[in-house]
Formats: sequence, C-alpha cells, structure tokens
Amino acid sequence: QVQLRESGGGMVQIGGSLRLSCAASGPSFSSYPMGWFRQAPGKEREFVSVISGSGGTTFYATSVKGRFTISRDNAKNTVYLQMSRLILEDTAVYFCAGDPDGSWQNPGDYAFWGQGTQVTVSS
Repeated sequence: QVQLRESGGGMVQIGGSLRLSCAASGPSFSSYPMGWFRQAPGKEREFVSVISGSGGTTFYATSVKGRFTISRDNAKNTVYLQMSRLILEDTAVYFCAGDPDGSWQNPGDYAFWGQGTQVTVSS
C-alpha cells in the first residue's frame, strides 16, 4: 500500500513562489506517474500537473503552464511542484496522487492520494 504525504504549503503574497513536496512510501515509485491536483472551496478538484514515472514526460493545466514546474526524484521517492508567479486563483488545497489507471488528468483514475496541503495566496 502506497502512502503519500505532501508538505511545503503555506501563505504567500501575489507573485511569490512555493515548492510543494510529496513523499511516497511503498515499492516501485518510479513505475507510475504522479500528479498534482488542487481544490478550492466550493469547487471541484482540478488537475494541475502530472509527470511520468521516468520524469521524461510532463503535462500542465493551461492555467499554470509557464508558472509551475513538476519534477521528481525517484531515488528519494519524492515528487515536487515548484510554483512561481502565484496569483489569487492559485489558492487551494493541493493534493498529490499516484498510479493513474486511465486518464492522467482525471482524479477518479488515481489509486493513491495524499492528505493535501493548503496554499493561500494573499494580496
């Protein structure tokens, strides 16, 4: 059973940066894609970014492309989300998820989830 734990959330001003981390426990971390999702109050969970098991392929939501960078360190069983030029609309709880069976952008297809970390962007 894989367990995921996010860290790195917090409060930041508009235009600032944060780096989220997601540490995984369990075998075969490098064998499956890892994704980041977020959920703002009153809204559905939405796709942010995903990275393949090897790290060679990445995808981003249009809303974060050019501002966020996903990466992974398979030796450390960790995936990262570097967030820059943050805007108010980035405020949400951010979740990492692993091992999608199907669409990499559909949260319902992911087998494992972390508990989430709050990111708040203030003016």
